[in-house]
Amino acid sequence: MIEDVVLKEKKFNRIINIVSVAIPVVVALLFGVKLPNVEPLSFLPPIYAAINAVTAILLIIAVIAIKNGRRVLHQRLMTTCIALSLLFLLMYVAYHMTSDSTPFGGEGLLRYVYFFVLISHILLSIVIIPLVLKTYARAYLKQFERHRRLAKITFPIWLYVAITGVVVYLMISPYYQ
Repeated sequence: MIEDVVLKEKKFNRIINIVSVAIPVVVALLFGVKLPNVEPLSFLPPIYAAINAVTAILLIIAVIAIKNGRRVLHQRLMTTCIALSLLFLLMYVAYHMTSDSTPFGGEGLLRYVYFFVLISHILLSIVIIPLVLKTYARAYLKQFERHRRLAKITFPIWLYVAITGVVVYLMISPYYQ
């Protein structure tokens, strides 16, 4: 029984490692691809910013749910957060494949704040991929103590990424064409 769990975890970890490298690489590659003769999907940024906001809210509700012993609700909320993050990623890539990046027009201190938030958001959005997947896999394998320990790291980073996604959108939205 324990050997089965160890084997499953090794298999999950292999897949998680591949996915954790593949997603940022594919996103970076697709970011440079512009689809010719396609209408810009300029309506997407407020939608994917809203998805980030909903994800942040659901993450908080999920933590409250598990602290109140509502494991099934917690599981459903976390699965929803993963699905929303995937939906965000698809929309983000689609937008950037059809539209030019919008330069930030702010000046002075605000410019430095924007770039700090943007860069930390991007870097942590890469870091969060394996953390979320490993945290989820540990719960799936019913390794709840190990899940809980990793979730204490994963949760604040994921919440930061979700919230800063909204902040980046709000800061750059006045400069969209």
